[in-house]
Amino acid sequence: MDGTADAGADGGARESAHAVFSVIEAAPAYRLVFHAIEREILEGRLRIGDRLPTETELAQRLGVHRSTTREGLRLLEQSGLAERREGRRLYASLPRTDDLSERAQRALSLSRVSFDGLWRLLRALEPAAAALAAERIDPETVRALEVNLAQTAEAVTAGRSVTQLDLEFHALIAEATGDAAWRLAREPSAALLFPANERMLPRLAQSGARLLTAHRSIFDAVRAGDGVGAERWMRRHIDDFRRGYVLAGFDPDEPVSPVGAPAN
Repeated sequence: MDGTADAGADGGARESAHAVFSVIEAAPAYRLVFHAIEREILEGRLRIGDRLPTETELAQRLGVHRSTTREGLRLLEQSGLAERREGRRLYASLPRTDDLSERAQRALSLSRVSFDGLWRLLRALEPAAAALAAERIDPETVRALEVNLAQTAEAVTAGRSVTQLDLEFHALIAEATGDAAWRLAREPSAALLFPANERMLPRLAQSGARLLTAHRSIFDAVRAGDGVGAERWMRRHIDDFRRGYVLAGFDPDEPVSPVGAPAN
């Protein structure tokens, strides 16, 4: 009997000659322990600040060896979802923003993202954050921005690096939104992109002054509650940053390293 007849007998079903199946690799037991506890935290059954069960208790509940539980808890602690208090006891915790940002920065760097890739992302995020900040900024953040601008003016006059002050300014604008999502979304990319100032500004005599003018204009608009003006000035500032990068002789298509210089 030919293949057509066979196919008819099976109701037309056949196995594709193009299907590719890979070997399924079982996750190590300690990772299953980690994911089990992580799920309890993420779904709220273990709240931030709750004390975690001991290694022995977890081993009994999960049906694994104590050493497996210990490795799972160590991974949980490294992820920032657990912290030690009162000696050796572990408590559910919220990962620090800095830790999350550093991991994301490493992932972006290893993915060899380009200057332009990061710039396009921040060109979308930063102006929108500035507009939202104009609606929500509080007096404390206003004062922090005033201090930042005064320090930036001093650094520009003295010819010192403004990179950290630049990062701080943009972080304060994001903080003024009052929304953690903005801070978490933009910080890894900003931390990789803005340090390009270290290489760029020394080659462009007026760059420091232009940066300061832009920051002051953004601040004035945000403080006045002018969302449209804040968004316009921030977009102009981000566009100017890219123009300066190209004028300084750098290729925006090249990957950016963790220190803001071309990876090559």
